Amino acid sequence: MAASSEALSNKLKTELGCSFVELVDESDGCGAKFSALIVSSQFEGKPLLQRHRMVNTCLAEELKNIHAFSMKTLTPDKWDEQQQKK
Repeated sequence: MAASSEALSNKLKTELGCSFVELVDESDGCGAKFSALIVSSQFEGKPLLQRHRMVNTCLAEELKNIHAFSMKTLTPDKWDEQQQKK
C-alpha cells in the first residue's frame, strides 16, 4: 500500500516529537518517492547518521513500500538559524 505524505508526517510528529515536517511526494502521486525536511529536538547532540537512523526506525514499516526517501534532519536551533538567513 502506498504511503501518504500526511500519514508519514503524522507518524514522525508523534514518535519523534517533530516541531516541523515537510514531506514532498515526488512520485507523481503513487507514494513511492519522498523528500523530507524534519525538525526535532530529539536530534540535539546527535550526528547526522544517528538522526537518519532514528527516522528510518520510525518509518521502518512504511519504508518497505517506498522506493526512495531523502531527508534533511535539523534541530530546532539550526532550523531557526536557517529561517533567519532567508
